[in-house]
Amino acid sequence: MAKDKSTYTCNECGATTPRWLGKCPSCGAWNTLIETAAPAGGAAGKNRFGSAHASLAPTADVMALSAIEATDVARTPTGHDELDRVLGGGVVSGGVVLIGGDPGIGKSTLLLQALDSLQRQGLPAPGTAGSSPDAGGQRGGTLYVTGEESGAQVALRARRLGITGSAVDVLAEIQLETILATLAARAPAVVVIDSIQTLYSDQLTSAPGSVAQVRECAAHLTRVAKSSGTTIILVGHVTKDGQLAGPRVLEHMVDTVLYFEGDTHSSFRLIRAIKNRFGAVNEIGVFAMTEKGLKGVSNPSAIFLSQHEQPVPGSCVLVTLEGTRPLLVEIQALVDTGGPSPRRLSVGLERDRLAMLLAVLHRHAGIACADQDVFVNAVGGVRISEPAADLAVMLAITSSLRGKALPKGFLAFGEVGLAGEVRPAPRGQERLKEAAKLGFSVAVVPKANAPKKLGKEFEGLTIHAVDRIDEAMDLVRGLD
Repeated sequence: MAKDKSTYTCNECGATTPRWLGKCPSCGAWNTLIETAAPAGGAAGKNRFGSAHASLAPTADVMALSAIEATDVARTPTGHDELDRVLGGGVVSGGVVLIGGDPGIGKSTLLLQALDSLQRQGLPAPGTAGSSPDAGGQRGGTLYVTGEESGAQVALRARRLGITGSAVDVLAEIQLETILATLAARAPAVVVIDSIQTLYSDQLTSAPGSVAQVRECAAHLTRVAKSSGTTIILVGHVTKDGQLAGPRVLEHMVDTVLYFEGDTHSSFRLIRAIKNRFGAVNEIGVFAMTEKGLKGVSNPSAIFLSQHEQPVPGSCVLVTLEGTRPLLVEIQALVDTGGPSPRRLSVGLERDRLAMLLAVLHRHAGIACADQDVFVNAVGGVRISEPAADLAVMLAITSSLRGKALPKGFLAFGEVGLAGEVRPAPRGQERLKEAAKLGFSVAVVPKANAPKKLGKEFEGLTIHAVDRIDEAMDLVRGLD
């Protein structure tokens, strides 16, 4: 009996090889090749790649860029302000959104809430006029396709969330062809696929969740969205490293990629936009998990600031930017006597950058921590990647080392270079306005970020501008 042929597919880039290799020859990733069954027959490959000109598709029309009419895309709000912020204002007709996150973090909960809000708006079928579904409710509206739960389980979740009398259509199905036929018959305005890893196509012999199945199902759904105008939201699994499972080409297919972040033991969740063809990237939405589902947090800075009755050593408030939103985050540092090999640990900040800042602090400010354990944490589980946090981190470390708290209502931001200079942060005026609005009174900022005129928006905020890190340290000592 002949042995079935198989190929090896990279789950990072989707490239295939006839035999297993430790390193993908296409993208260079290690240990990413997975064995899959080879497609049966070779006729399809011959027609696609053969030399017969009859199999070639007709050429498409070529237009000059200036002749193409560019119009603003219409957006439909989901009814959740924080989700709309991340999406760029709402869902877009024909857009494909991919959302990933750890199991149990709230992806299905939020999407069910959003579908219910959209359904109550009365969405028409794509390409039809009016503000209400067609007669009988058979076309338009929303559709929730679940491949991981039954319809009864979805109904139980809706009951727990307090969603009563919902008209959201539910389809428990994992076969791609059946789902595509349903989309063609009902023409819903918004569809949620929960999740893309559970779907399979009869055209492929591999199991659901394999690289080939995920790529093929996502490609078919994307084509349907672009041709029909239906908005499709795909839920994706994540790996143990927190990355979306499946081939990386999946992220290139879709228009928007969202990541759910946060600790499942905490009540707060963050949604971050990694890619968005219809809006700004790196926007975040902040939610609180309640008994009635996820609720948007109107003042997210409150969850990233510890509630101290009096200032404590080792604490410094930073104004960071997440997309277009300025957020106030508390940076906490603890410096303690270390052993022969002092530890450097940071949570929410880059570990290598912490080691660099300690070296700059020693060389240009005369503050040595070589024999000390240094721990740095960003309160609230937020992740800070911008270098504007440098100055706040160094001031928090110095405060903990000296055992003296920074003044009440104190904040700082700015990038620190290896030469000890304090570089400006982008959109410094907006950061200061947010701090003044929340009642902060003292700010240490780079000289280039200091406003030339202090208007009413900075009332009550004393701004100190510095050029170098040693100036900032001397200034803080004078504020004690």
